[in-house]
Amino acid sequence: MQVVLLQDVKALGKKGDVVKVNDGYARNFILPKKLGVEATAQNLNQLKQQKAYEAKLAAELLAEAKALGAELEKKTVKLAVKVGEGGRLFGAISSKEIVQAAKEQCDLELDKKKVVLPEPIKTLGTHLVPVKLHKDVTANLKVEVTEA
Repeated sequence: MQVVLLQDVKALGKKGDVVKVNDGYARNFILPKKLGVEATAQNLNQLKQQKAYEAKLAAELLAEAKALGAELEKKTVKLAVKVGEGGRLFGAISSKEIVQAAKEQCDLELDKKKVVLPEPIKTLGTHLVPVKLHKDVTANLKVEVTEA
């Protein structure tokens, strides 16, 4: 019997896969637990439409991320901090402070988890900070650190 999976089933397949299973396994486990439905023409057509919709949605999200990435590349966020001897900062600038400054200065809504800082900024000057907007889109935001 062929079954369209509605959820991920361990050792069988992922959601949306069409798999061939024994009749008893399908009738006694997959169908009663609503893990899948029988692969009829109607269900296969519905699966095809669902996948097309998800692909369209993913393309829209990618386009939005690319547009935001192009906007981010043009922006510069300025941070003024206290400085000690030799141009060293008191403390460090973290992704949280960068996101807060971007919201105040550029009116950009960013998630602090998407700002990829390998280590906090501890020096004056201009730094390029990568921001991961989508799995395929990473933009660089210019952060200018000056003395307060």
